[in-house]
Amino acid sequence: MNVTKVLDAKGLACPMPIVKTKKAMAELNSGEVLEIHATDKGAKSDLAAWSASGGHELIDSKEENDVLKFWVKKG
Repeated sequence: MNVTKVLDAKGLACPMPIVKTKKAMAELNSGEVLEIHATDKGAKSDLAAWSASGGHELIDSKEENDVLKFWVKKG
């Protein structure tokens, strides 16, 4: 998977991971992928809902050592 940009949102509480994701996505072109690292457990449902409502695709997500990782393709 080609990741265009990595966003470090670790240690941030809701809604900051989404706010930072929105800003980072604005800098990408359609089809590019943003990798997001977060520690807020709410980010799992928030990012899935935000991606769908914004026309983006949540490609994958996983948890590694208490860090949630998400890959979102810009719509």
